[in-house]
Amino acid sequence: MSFKEALDLRVVKIEEILAKYIPKEEGFQKTVLSAMNYSVEAGGKRLRPMFMEESYNLFSQKYGDDCESREVLHAFMSALEMIHTYSLVHDDLPAMDNDEYRRGKKTTHVVYGEAMAILAGDALLNYAYETAVKSIRDAKDAKRVGEALIVLSRKAGIYGMVGGQTVDVEAEKRNEELSEEQLLYIHENKTSALIQSALMVGAILGGAKASEIEIMEQMGYDIGIAFQIQDDILDITSSLEELGKPIGSDEKNNKATYVTLKGLKQAKQDVVTISEHALLLLQQLPGNTIFMKDLIVSLINRRK
Repeated sequence: MSFKEALDLRVVKIEEILAKYIPKEEGFQKTVLSAMNYSVEAGGKRLRPMFMEESYNLFSQKYGDDCESREVLHAFMSALEMIHTYSLVHDDLPAMDNDEYRRGKKTTHVVYGEAMAILAGDALLNYAYETAVKSIRDAKDAKRVGEALIVLSRKAGIYGMVGGQTVDVEAEKRNEELSEEQLLYIHENKTSALIQSALMVGAILGGAKASEIEIMEQMGYDIGIAFQIQDDILDITSSLEELGKPIGSDEKNNKATYVTLKGLKQAKQDVVTISEHALLLLQQLPGNTIFMKDLIVSLINRRK
């Protein structure tokens, strides 16, 4: 089976898992439920739940697997994708990036209005934690689930994604030139944090040791930074049709990016260098790492 075929199969499986966890559109709050589901079902790479499952597979092969643990994993995969989706819904708002397209579709605030988009983002975040917490009922090891919840919440919060978004918004408001340290802080927290969460939670639920979880955290940092630099590159080299969202939005919003700081040639080289470091870390891990390796390599060469 080719990597593309294996990737497509995993995306289909993740879509099926998500369908089990998204809420039914009923009751007086039906509109916000519809906006939530519209946002989640808009598609995308499903990269974060995919990384979580692959991480779990690496360690469960060594430490054991069972149906209960797999169900808990599915709840956390869905929760993480909800958190990621809420961040995109809020990112696209007029007060933030003011984008009209996401994944080739109209953004949530364009379809449902700004107020309902804010509520949909809020609801997705809250429902994500509700989904993850409820999985304790199916868990054989509640302590393991508790450790996973700590990682999930911290990486999404003020010491993770929200913290990075704060620095990004403030820098844009001041219209100041960012240092490399500030830009990497933003990328680490806005992008790497949720990938770190995916890899670490998968490892925790799979029974990994503390030293192995640390490797996953570092690998997640590398993957996230490389992914975001490539995103910055595509924002100036791709097209709306290929990327599924407007290009040049960073320039339109006068945002500093890795490309504006380092130049296009250096940015491309750094994507390769950072990704190669992630692959070196991957070699230290147990289990079958072939798909994970191919997935990391594919992110270097992605066009959307």
